[in-house]
Amino acid sequence: ESVVAFARVLRARDSSSSSSSSSSSSSSFDRDRVGREPPPAEDRRRGVGRLRARGVCSESSPQITGEIEARLIALACTQPPAGHARWSLRLLEKHVALIDDIPDLDHSTIGRILKKRNFVLT
Repeated sequence: ESVVAFARVLRARDSSSSSSSSSSSSSSFDRDRVGREPPPAEDRRRGVGRLRARGVCSESSPQITGEIEARLIALACTQPPAGHARWSLRLLEKHVALIDDIPDLDHSTIGRILKKRNFVLT
């Protein structure tokens, strides 16, 4: 739908620029514009404030600290459990859940941490 609206805007702009001067073409372009302008910055900030008030978005400190990253990488450097040739993200997720000192992490979070540190599971 947005692609069609964009195409209409371009077509309107092209047809108006070929038939009239640039000043009148910009006014017809504005008049024919389809869609909405993005909200001003203050509206976006108020939106985040409403999300924080509902508890969707928080200002709390990040859950992942350097110590947690180090322990996760240390776990990934160990030999995988019996029956597994190598560590996978989901296998690391299961073993992180068994460790009391490390909060439960999703496999995608584990992957982001390892990627940030250029660690490759082999």
